Amino acid sequence: MKTDHLFYRLFHEYPELVFELTGGSVPTDTAYTLHAEEVKQTAFRLDGILVPPDTAPDAPMVFLEAQSQPDDGFYPRWFTSLFLFLYRQGRERDWRAVVIYPNRAAEKPPPRAFATLLDLPGVYRIYLEDIADCPATTPGLQLAQLIIAEPATAIAKTNALADCYRDRLDDPQIRQFFDFVVTILIYKFPNVTRERIKAMLHLPDVDLKQTVFYQEAFTEGRQEGHQEGRQEGRQEGQEEGRQREAALVLRLLRRRFGTLNPQQEARIQAFPVTGLEALGEALLNFQTVDELAAWLQQHA
Repeated sequence: MKTDHLFYRLFHEYPELVFELTGGSVPTDTAYTLHAEEVKQTAFRLDGILVPPDTAPDAPMVFLEAQSQPDDGFYPRWFTSLFLFLYRQGRERDWRAVVIYPNRAAEKPPPRAFATLLDLPGVYRIYLEDIADCPATTPGLQLAQLIIAEPATAIAKTNALADCYRDRLDDPQIRQFFDFVVTILIYKFPNVTRERIKAMLHLPDVDLKQTVFYQEAFTEGRQEGHQEGRQEGRQEGQEEGRQREAALVLRLLRRRFGTLNPQQEARIQAFPVTGLEALGEALLNFQTVDELAAWLQQHA
């Protein structure tokens, strides 16, 4: 689900949040990193493992899953993957297992053979509905509350955060925080323009095209290509800029959906600049490759 992506990014940038949610003390001087691990020779995959550095041998490894929808097979699949990973990796380290649910309705009870595993001291189930209205004093908890907020209240929460941090906007960490806020709003309001989201923030200096999302996709090469075409007025300069923009759009699409089929890539590479710009805007809303295919069909 689309919110799963937000939560994995949240724990990637704020790994200490998992310790806050499980009621434990946050390890100091321990730089956790988030990994996705595939258990070889099986169809199992562990989407999130917080791995402490080797310099912190007593810090636990944390298996992390964000489960947005009911799934009868989740617990058997997750625990099997977890124990198989521990067996094959042979790591001598304590571990925790944390599953994040938006609410209790999203959880399906495990089969009897796996039910007792939920009682292990290192296994935690977190229901975000329990933290929806609690005081949040850390960036991680504030972002988690914003992710689960209803659209009707998300704007009020966003403006409250803007007021809270308004005097610290020059701090790179605060700018990164609001980059994440913008990403959450894009997910919550897929049909709202960037300009409207910018107005929602009440922060006139927030440029959505400077967020991580856009920096990864539309680098300086795009602007250089346009400038070269405008300034020199030459056909070859315009074509070079168009090709460069097509390459950037394709790169972003591959990051989201993996390899595209040759027909799709050929159509995108042949788009004029205006079509590439329209696709660059539209892909903010794409959640599946089928939505990309439908958009290409509409703009044939």
